[in-house]
Amino acid sequence: MESGVRKENNPPSSSFSLQQQPPATNPSPLRKIIMVASIAAGVQFGWALQLSLLTPYVQLLGIPHTWAAFIWLCGPISGMLVQPTVGYYSDRCTSRFGRRRPFIAAGAGFVAISVFLIGYAADIGHLSGDSLTKTAKPRAIAVFVVGFWILDVANNMLQGPCRAFLADLSGTDHKKTRTANAFYSFFMAIGNVLGFASGSYTHLYRIFPFSRTKACDVYCANLKSCFFISIALLLTLTILALSYVREKPWSPEGSSGDGGNEEEKEVEGGEAKESTPAPFFGEIVAALKNLQRPMRILLLVTCLNWVAWFPFLLFDTDWMGREVYGGDSSRNADQLKMYDRGVHAGALGLLLNSVVLGFTSLGVEVLARGVGGVKRLWGIVNFILAICLAMTILITKVAQSNRRYTTVNGGTHLLPPPSGVKAGALALFAVMGIPQAITYSIPFALASIFSNTSGAGQGLSLGVLNLSIVIPQMVVSVAAGPWDALFGGGNLPAFVVGAVAAAASGILAFTMLPSPPPDIPSNKRAPTSSSAAFH
Repeated sequence: MESGVRKENNPPSSSFSLQQQPPATNPSPLRKIIMVASIAAGVQFGWALQLSLLTPYVQLLGIPHTWAAFIWLCGPISGMLVQPTVGYYSDRCTSRFGRRRPFIAAGAGFVAISVFLIGYAADIGHLSGDSLTKTAKPRAIAVFVVGFWILDVANNMLQGPCRAFLADLSGTDHKKTRTANAFYSFFMAIGNVLGFASGSYTHLYRIFPFSRTKACDVYCANLKSCFFISIALLLTLTILALSYVREKPWSPEGSSGDGGNEEEKEVEGGEAKESTPAPFFGEIVAALKNLQRPMRILLLVTCLNWVAWFPFLLFDTDWMGREVYGGDSSRNADQLKMYDRGVHAGALGLLLNSVVLGFTSLGVEVLARGVGGVKRLWGIVNFILAICLAMTILITKVAQSNRRYTTVNGGTHLLPPPSGVKAGALALFAVMGIPQAITYSIPFALASIFSNTSGAGQGLSLGVLNLSIVIPQMVVSVAAGPWDALFGGGNLPAFVVGAVAAAASGILAFTMLPSPPPDIPSNKRAPTSSSAAFH
């Protein structure tokens, strides 16, 4: 975030002062914003397939369980490095195709390549010498890991510029900025629904009969087929959006935040000096050191918010299989069967969650007006999230107290939980779609609004915001297991920490998070280079 913003009649106090915002323009029509936001459906389709299908595929390739955690760490690591990097360079891109469109197109292309590598990992490994009779397939594993890392890098390369493009199209219209991010959240929900539904249909491979080979069984062929559809959807949406919504080429000479010629040069020691960007890592460090108060508070609230979310996002289906259904993936066949039933019930819960997420996303603006502003809305839903995470304890205890068994042929077999317990757990998944919709839209909208006010580049701003998401993910991924083991195993200890973090995030949103400036009619809107209104 380029927070060394120049004020009138004051010399710059830092070399970190180059403005990367284009001149303020009227916001684009809503139809163009919706077209760009629709790319999120293609991106999230792929993420949903990862969540629902890739873990069993990892086991099919024979990847050791201890490696799985390191593979899944690719997401937060690439998010921590790629999004700020891509954001920084997309702010400065002078391509004739625009600032954001080249990165979005490249990201979509790399997603297609990576998905091909993942889907055909078993076939490539077999052609390279992997034995079909051995459990571990080292060459297939190598192809899979390369493809998986490319996929995460490409997804991060795609999402950051998409969000920044939406902010560019919204201009200084704060309401349209919030609406753009709400539509992005809505299309993420659409992608989730499509992804979970495709992953649950086990005969999809029949549409692509060539996908089943000697090295790739029915399950693997179904994964390939899902990925084929995912690629087609993403590329179609990306091509349509980038063809319909054009960007004007950007040049540093005409990029001053207030349109004044004096902004094109800095005066230092009485001599005119052209503004030049600091080296990338130096500018990232300067961005973090010189963050203005609105962004600092926003990063803190977002960080706590995601500390609350990640335990549930990582272990939601495991909680259904283990705590609610009483199964265990490492015990006897009876408990393994019950665990699988719980995981499938969790997948249904995720589908319900996505439906509620989609509908809530369309009503974010109405909800914000109803409660008195976006910061209050975010605070309220954080408390809803805290209550939901605390309710996992109650549902777990009720499920344990109502655990039922039956005797067949002298053997004792575990029965599913009562219908009331299952309904309560599924209702919990659905209700959590409400705070999730706000989490997927409001923080990004606020970051864009704060960036517009301070004159910072949208790409770098959203990349820095992403740090407050991926760092909690890495912490939770590494610490959740030992923390749960400290209290006897299970998922509840991590959920309790999440509930506390959600409550803290809600308190900070209410008490410390600055309110965005009021919406200004477009005919009165003018660019500003001061963030004093936030203090």
